[in-house]
Amino acid sequence: MIVRRLCSLGGEAFGTLAASLFASPRFTEAFGRAVQAALDAKGRVDRNVQTVLGLLNLPSRADLARIATKLEAIQGSLVNLNLKVDRLLAVSKPRRRTSRKPAGARQEAQE
Repeated sequence: MIVRRLCSLGGEAFGTLAASLFASPRFTEAFGRAVQAALDAKGRVDRNVQTVLGLLNLPSRADLARIATKLEAIQGSLVNLNLKVDRLLAVSKPRRRTSRKPAGARQEAQE
């Protein structure tokens, strides 16, 4: 009911009401305490959810974020390694294979 009434006031009236409410020290203290209590409750819920997920052996959002960060670092390392290998291959000349076996041993192997 209060929300409907506030919505029907319009933008200017709502702004005036908010300004008068926040001008009151009692209201700002109560509002601050309410916001702080809500943030504390959210923190407790987040910790409890993380504990439950850990007990169920399921990853939390924080776990997934850490894994994603590590995967991005590994991907960057692989890209750098790939570039270095490509540079080394481009610089080196193709080598011809030479056999270390004596000529007589090669003939016996062919027979």
